[in-house]
Amino acid sequence: VIQLNTEKAPISSENFLTYVKEGFYDDTTFHRVIPGFMAQGGGGDTECSQRATHAQIKNEADNGLKNDRGTLAMARTPDPDSASSQFFINYKDNAFLNYTSPTPNGWGYAVFAKVIEGMDVVDEMAEQPTENRGMHQDVPKTDIVILKAFIIEE
Repeated sequence: VIQLNTEKAPISSENFLTYVKEGFYDDTTFHRVIPGFMAQGGGGDTECSQRATHAQIKNEADNGLKNDRGTLAMARTPDPDSASSQFFINYKDNAFLNYTSPTPNGWGYAVFAKVIEGMDVVDEMAEQPTENRGMHQDVPKTDIVILKAFIIEE
C-alpha cells in the first residue's frame, strides 16, 4: 500500500493515478531489482515488452521530498523531463538521487509517494535471484507481477 503526496508532487501523483485508473499497471512486472538500491516497475509485461504510455511529465524532484527508504520516485531517462509510467521503490536512503540543482546532473528523481504497508514484501523482492534478459539487466528470474493496482479512498 502506498500513499501519494499530492501536495508536494501533484504532477507525478496525478500521472500515477491516471495509469492506475486506466488499469495500465495491472499485470506489469518489476523488471529491475537491485538489492540495497531499488526495485523498478510500471512499464512492461512478463516478456519485458513495454506498454505504450502517455506523454512524458515535468520533473518535480525539486519538491523537497527525498529518495529515502520506502519512497517511490519516477523513473526516467537522462532527460530530466522524460518520466512517464515507470517508477521505483528505494530500498535505502539514496541521497545521490535527490535534487541538487536545475542542471543535467543535479535534477534528480522525483519522489511522489511512500510505502505505508507491505515494505516487507518489497524487501522480499530483493531476495529473488536476477538475470539478464536481452538488453535488460537485474531482471528477477521469477516474475514479480503487479496483479492489480487500485485506489483506496480514505
